[in-house]
Amino acid sequence: MDFSIRAANVEDCKDIARMITELAAFEKLSDQVTITHRDLEQDGFSKNPFFHGIIAEVPEQQKSKDGHTKIGYALYFYSYSSWSGKAVYMEDLYVMPEFRGKGIGKALMSKVAQLGLAAGCNQLNFTVLDWNKSSLDFYYSQGCLNITTKYGYHCMRCEGEALEHLAQP
Repeated sequence: MDFSIRAANVEDCKDIARMITELAAFEKLSDQVTITHRDLEQDGFSKNPFFHGIIAEVPEQQKSKDGHTKIGYALYFYSYSSWSGKAVYMEDLYVMPEFRGKGIGKALMSKVAQLGLAAGCNQLNFTVLDWNKSSLDFYYSQGCLNITTKYGYHCMRCEGEALEHLAQP
């Protein structure tokens, strides 16, 4: 399969929003998506972006059954570990189902790793749902480890009213 990986640009935001919706449906969390392509444009392509992205694209003659040439993406941002320094966090890694198993997901993840290493990062962090066996198997095959199992860390979140309450002095 012929595909390319490139940096996302503001014109990709509608396709990224589409794929975020597809990913959320796969993860059975569609009701959680509130982001719009306008939010992505502002948050990823302003003077101080909150995230970076890469796109997997196929030639027009290999487009999806729905006519899409942008068939995968990864969103990432830089973070910091107080124990080991610079890190890169991969928020999403997604390939449309009809294009899976062709090396596109590996290429996207590899590119995020390359970008992280080039920025001086020494770890790549991400989350995966515990029921998503195919993704877990893929990540294990790439040499990744489950820090919940190994170290006992759990990914925590504070949002909505709890976040508002926490922010009160």
